[in-house]
Amino acid sequence: MIRLREPWRFTVAVPVAVPVWSVDPRTGKQREQVTVEATADQVDKAVRAAADAVPALAHRPARAALLRAAADLLTAERDRVVATADAETALGPARLGGELARTAYQLRAFADVVDEGAFLDVIIDHAHPSPATAPPANAARTPLAPDALPAPRPDLRRYKVPLGVVAVYAASNFPLAFSVPGGDTASALAAGCPVVVKAHPGHPATSELCAAILRRAAAETGLPEDTVGLLHGFQAGVDLIEHPLVSAAGFTGSIPGGRALYDAAAARPRPIPFHGELGSLNPVLVTAAAAAERAEAIGGGLAASFTLGVGQFCTKPGLVLIPAGSDGDRLVAALTRAASEAPPGVLLDERMRRHFLAGVRDRARLPDVTVPVEPGADGESAVRPGFLTVPAFRLTQDGPHELLTQECFGPVTVIARYENDAEAEAVLARLPGNLTATVHLSTAEAAGEQGTAAELIAGLTRLAGRVLVNGWPTGVAVAPAQHHGGPYPATTSQSTSVGGTAVERWLRPVAYQDTPPALLPPELRDGNPLGLPRRVDGQRYP
Repeated sequence: MIRLREPWRFTVAVPVAVPVWSVDPRTGKQREQVTVEATADQVDKAVRAAADAVPALAHRPARAALLRAAADLLTAERDRVVATADAETALGPARLGGELARTAYQLRAFADVVDEGAFLDVIIDHAHPSPATAPPANAARTPLAPDALPAPRPDLRRYKVPLGVVAVYAASNFPLAFSVPGGDTASALAAGCPVVVKAHPGHPATSELCAAILRRAAAETGLPEDTVGLLHGFQAGVDLIEHPLVSAAGFTGSIPGGRALYDAAAARPRPIPFHGELGSLNPVLVTAAAAAERAEAIGGGLAASFTLGVGQFCTKPGLVLIPAGSDGDRLVAALTRAASEAPPGVLLDERMRRHFLAGVRDRARLPDVTVPVEPGADGESAVRPGFLTVPAFRLTQDGPHELLTQECFGPVTVIARYENDAEAEAVLARLPGNLTATVHLSTAEAAGEQGTAAELIAGLTRLAGRVLVNGWPTGVAVAPAQHHGGPYPATTSQSTSVGGTAVERWLRPVAYQDTPPALLPPELRDGNPLGLPRRVDGQRYP
């Protein structure tokens, strides 16, 4: 924006079209100009158009059809979408093909959630008469004492309704599954909320292509195209969170960016829910018995996990506690072999590459930190994976080593060698909230035959939203029981962004009291005309 000032009169704002470029991360060169950044007027237009689509989305069969049509069209355009995303992210056709399949599955899964209708959480409590008007007790029975009579209550019927327009802030590392057609968008549409997506600058062409597919799906199912809107530009993202017609927001990204938007959402004249996924270290604890039993397997599995996707997964294990001593040495040796063989890769963009290299450099300079396999630059665009080690006691103290307990995005992890269980527990006690926490147990510990495995799991439960035993956190299954969230700063709420219950973020409950039957929403009427799962007078139906 250029501001031209007549010093004695007023300021005139002249909008400048700021180009949005698609960049090849493998070369750093611009591929094409995709569009221009949205102005404040364009943000307003997109949000108001989305708000106008709210009534059309009230029809559940229509939005289930939209979600399935979007999945079908996305699958039909697979080759084009994957090629475009690969050109902008360098994630590779195999990884992106799998991500597209996951995204389509997720859309269809939310369509099933819409069809089932349990997410509406329908509860009906019929009225109880007051004791004064209660029917007389049967003469053949002992009359009820006054305090045993049901308390009087009105007729109450409760269910959940959509919040309204949802702002979605796309992720960098998942250009499909956590971006324009991703989980935030799918769950919001399932709830009956139109979506305006703020595209990530790392994949604008992919965002435009996917938005066009979703808008086409809307049109083909008889819904307004503006059910899904798309905006580009940093300031557009700020304007979006501040727009009075935006009712909630979903975000996946960094702690600084997410916290700034979270604060903006809270500072509005009418604050709104902000469901942000910000950052996670995803600690792993390897017990001494597990290291003795299978050190080599754990070392190899860890290497595969922290290098997956060039270390650009939000669930990458970033801190691993292993025992000191010979069994820990065996684990480190296996990890060294596997990490040394892992190929270099290209990060999502040059900015992330700079931050990765600087983060590794700052951590490697700390006292008592060693670098068995050095992560760093590989040529002009790629990076190679590696890991650092540190005595665990360093992480139990205030000071510069606290940097090792902060996420470093990219293919690097930190190995902390602990001398005893108390030292490992002291490290875990100092960690912030996480998406995941993992413990590797021996066969006997997992069977409950020895040790305090249950206590370890209870401790990790306080730390994270998903607790794993003898596995690796990378990879988040789309399933009804999934929880992808955790204590701050992993997320800014206690909700999940993956799985069927993600729809709950975009709903609010409403209760109707003593409402005439003809005026009730169909979902709450006696006779259950929509065939919904319900709880009526304490009983579940069906």
